[in-house]
Amino acid sequence: MKKPHDAADAFPSRDSIVAFIRAQPGKVGTREIAREFGLKNAARVELKRILRDLRETGVIAKKGKALHDNATLPPTIVADVTGKDADGELIASPAEWDEADGEPPKIRLYLPRHPQPGTAVGVGDRALLRIDKLEDDDDAAYRGRVIKVLDQARHRVLGIYRANPPTSRQGGGRLIPVDKKQAGRELAIAEADRGGAQDGDLVSVDLLRGRGYGLPAGRVKERLGSLKTEKAVSLIAIHAHEIPQEFPADVLREADSAETATLEGREDWRDVPLVTIDPPDAKDHDDAVHAEPDSDPNNRGGFIVNVAIADVAFYVRPGSALDREALKRGNSVYFPDRVVPMLPERISNDLCSLRPSEPRGALAVRMVIAPDGRKKSHTFHRVLMRSAAKLSYAQAQAAIDGRPDDITGPLLTPILEPLYAAYACVKRARDERDPLDLDLPERKILLKADGTVDRVVTPERLDAHRLIEEFMILANVAAAETLEKKALPLIYRVHDEPTTEKVHNLQEFLKTLDMNFAKSGALRPAMFNRVLAQVKGHDAEPLVNEVVLRSQSQAEYASENYGHFGLNLRRYAHFTSPIRRYADLVVHRGLIRALGLGAGALPETETVETLSEIAAGISLTERRAMKAERETADRLIAHFLADRVGATFEGRISGVTRAGLFVKLTGTGADGLIPIRTLGSEYYNYDETRHALIGSRSGAMHRLGDVVEVRLVEAAPVAGALRFELLSEGTILTRGRRSDRGHKADPASGVFRKDGPHKEAPYKDSGKRKGGKGKPGRHPSRKGKPKKGKKG
Repeated sequence: MKKPHDAADAFPSRDSIVAFIRAQPGKVGTREIAREFGLKNAARVELKRILRDLRETGVIAKKGKALHDNATLPPTIVADVTGKDADGELIASPAEWDEADGEPPKIRLYLPRHPQPGTAVGVGDRALLRIDKLEDDDDAAYRGRVIKVLDQARHRVLGIYRANPPTSRQGGGRLIPVDKKQAGRELAIAEADRGGAQDGDLVSVDLLRGRGYGLPAGRVKERLGSLKTEKAVSLIAIHAHEIPQEFPADVLREADSAETATLEGREDWRDVPLVTIDPPDAKDHDDAVHAEPDSDPNNRGGFIVNVAIADVAFYVRPGSALDREALKRGNSVYFPDRVVPMLPERISNDLCSLRPSEPRGALAVRMVIAPDGRKKSHTFHRVLMRSAAKLSYAQAQAAIDGRPDDITGPLLTPILEPLYAAYACVKRARDERDPLDLDLPERKILLKADGTVDRVVTPERLDAHRLIEEFMILANVAAAETLEKKALPLIYRVHDEPTTEKVHNLQEFLKTLDMNFAKSGALRPAMFNRVLAQVKGHDAEPLVNEVVLRSQSQAEYASENYGHFGLNLRRYAHFTSPIRRYADLVVHRGLIRALGLGAGALPETETVETLSEIAAGISLTERRAMKAERETADRLIAHFLADRVGATFEGRISGVTRAGLFVKLTGTGADGLIPIRTLGSEYYNYDETRHALIGSRSGAMHRLGDVVEVRLVEAAPVAGALRFELLSEGTILTRGRRSDRGHKADPASGVFRKDGPHKEAPYKDSGKRKGGKGKPGRHPSRKGKPKKGKKG
């Protein structure tokens, strides 16, 4: 037993504290450190000060409330195989690593003589590893064992085959790469190497050894489909990111043989008037809601809220073919023209779709809500339910706003009004919790029958959306609380607080707007909300929302809990969409096991370690899906704008880099690049703090969030790339303190060079300056080169 701290000379050294943190395999926080060294009362205050200093100097890092040595990695990690050492052994490094932490640690891979299927790796592959710290290796910090290969190295180019004109003597054609980074780098495909490809086919091509002249050459390896058919653009992203789209035969057989759930082993909830509220084009309906005033006199003014979720675990059993395929996919992927589902349609669109008037199995949570909106208690039930109605968000909202239709009219008083009353109650607790409140509207692409873009809209955010969102959050919290109370492993949805460096960068940025980020004590979402409230309704609102978003960490799945910063919740798990997310299916299985609800429970073999591997894998598939969805939207918009080259548009600067300015168009949300070499006839300095490019001679500034006018110069629909020319003049700044950090770009090449410290002082806003041909702030002509001796 540790003795209480009572003497200054007994206080542990910093090295001792770091050594203790480094030696702990699990969660370690202030409490554990204080217990180890017997620190109490005033000594804990000093301990917290030392830990804060260690974090700010980068010696240790913080994940939620847990501390770890900044030089250590978690036991399970996604890593990229980067090369071989002098002995020929494979070396990997973490797939995600903050450059601010220095060089990524090396991981030496242990390769067994007879590797398990799916674990053979090579240079360029991405793999899930289980790692151990190495103490006696000068070249590598860790030893890693491959759990599973996640992504094979790509030695091929994906693109669209374009046949040469019939008049061409040599036949063949060329490949238009689909990768935005390779836009404009075509490959020549000889007639003998086209592999039967037809004009407009999506193909994978092997690179051939260069001839030293002309275009690089390639050979068609595989035809993947024709882009001449309707609804084909998403095929590019599906193949580029290797998203599985065809279900194996054994998976389909399992799905087709599944039978509808019955009342056996379930509570009968068929008379509970649950309703589904979804987008109008939703194909599956996996969640239903119901609310009523609580009749308990001890909870006067409170509500009973029921959330029922399709019982996917009843049909998708652990270890089955359906289960293996769902884990491989990780989640459904949603494109404007199609959905690539996690589960076959027999499950997702039939047996687990909560259709009106049809009995369906569900896992439901009954929550008792206090008058102040807080959840008092909850219970989970395995039920047989029958949806009373299928409603869209706009339909439900219109009824509450006094415009009911034939469907919602009879539901208004008995069902919809209690739902909205319960939401108004829950919203009180939500507002008091004060989660991060970013205003970032999302675009929705509407297509014509032929799969081309009809228009791009920004759907209005309704109370109906917020109602469903808040009820789902309550249900997710209830699921996490139940599994924690039963001491069962689970997959959390976690969101870490922003790093110290990101908060510092945000503070520096806000200073340029004469705004302060008041940070006292622990970081809270409310601190960011106060900043957002200051700019509400002002010109700077989009800019500040964007910069605050960029300061946040990325949400992910994990088997260890470090809370959800954005929602301001201590524990949170995804429970409400097991049709489209594997994480939710794992949580359903955990609840079935914890509460003894019957078949489909989480196996006893599932531990924190195995769930950690699953969490890492599905976090990766989630990011893959997000990237594929974004790229497909970019390609559709680029197709839409391809015949408008030369037209002018209004947009907003959405990104500032050393390469140039990224602009998002106001109407379509299309993103495009203005290369830095086209901005003007002077060097442009990249000011990281201001998120701006600033003319070194004129002081003309182009900043993140600025509204600008641009001309569309080039559209590459296959790659989803747009290039713009800036027509707007920049804001002119007077010189003061140094703010350019010494980075300069050659207007001809766009390449930055570092000239060392400058003695110029900051720039202060002093109005606008019109650009002109060959003048700062405008697209330069060939004659508009800077005069000798006038650069930078």
